Amino acid sequence: MVQRRDPTARQVRLGAELRRLREAAGLTVVQAAALLGASRAQISHIELGLTGVSEERLRRLVSHYACTDTEYVEALVDMATDRTRGWWEAYRGRLPTSFLDLSELEHHARFLRNVAILYVPGLLQTEDYSRAVFSSRLPELTAEELELRIEHRKARQRSTTPYEALVHEAALRIRVSDRAASRAQLARLLDLSEASHVTLRVIPFDLDGFARASSTMTYAGGPVPRLDTVLRDAPHGSVLLDSEAQLGAYRTRFHKMRAVSLDPVPSRDVINRLAKEL
Repeated sequence: MVQRRDPTARQVRLGAELRRLREAAGLTVVQAAALLGASRAQISHIELGLTGVSEERLRRLVSHYACTDTEYVEALVDMATDRTRGWWEAYRGRLPTSFLDLSELEHHARFLRNVAILYVPGLLQTEDYSRAVFSSRLPELTAEELELRIEHRKARQRSTTPYEALVHEAALRIRVSDRAASRAQLARLLDLSEASHVTLRVIPFDLDGFARASSTMTYAGGPVPRLDTVLRDAPHGSVLLDSEAQLGAYRTRFHKMRAVSLDPVPSRDVINRLAKEL
């Protein structure tokens, strides 16, 4: 099979899952290759996402690895056999890979959860708000780079995947541009909060004992919980986390933050009040 030059995050994740299954079974790469009648390099390339794996070979591998979780295996088969070319592929080579990975992640997610502390989440931003955020980046973007990012963000916003956002009051108050842009952004949040697929909760300033202010994250639900993914922003770019321990920790963190957030109706009241103050 032809080796991929630049595997997608989804292809890398499939390989990582197969590696975890092999390691849990106590098998080496050489042993796995022997069981499949393949070379060591072939197994390594599959586990790195550098080459694909057929359904027949995947099922043979997980059988040798004694994996009995049927739903999980079927989800892996779907990942291996999916040949969908997503809309984001039109941006390959034009935008950083992290933008494409995020789009792919959101497209395949069963649900999305977001915690935003300083900025309104991208899926809820107006064009003017997005423009102000992208324009503040260093090094500065060219006009073409800026427009591509805004266009890509608007395309992401067409998703109707069930989406729950916990937005800190700080993000609602910070003016990334001017008063008019802030008012328009708050109005957009009020509109979207009425959408059937959106749940918006505000984390108020007057909350006691809130020590999680740096916990911005996106949590994407997979077809089964063990295929969930967490996306975190880091100084060097976005990072995708998917180990069992990491997923468990971020599930707990999200639930704790949701527990101290306002319900949707009082959250809209807060947004209305802030809009009137502008």
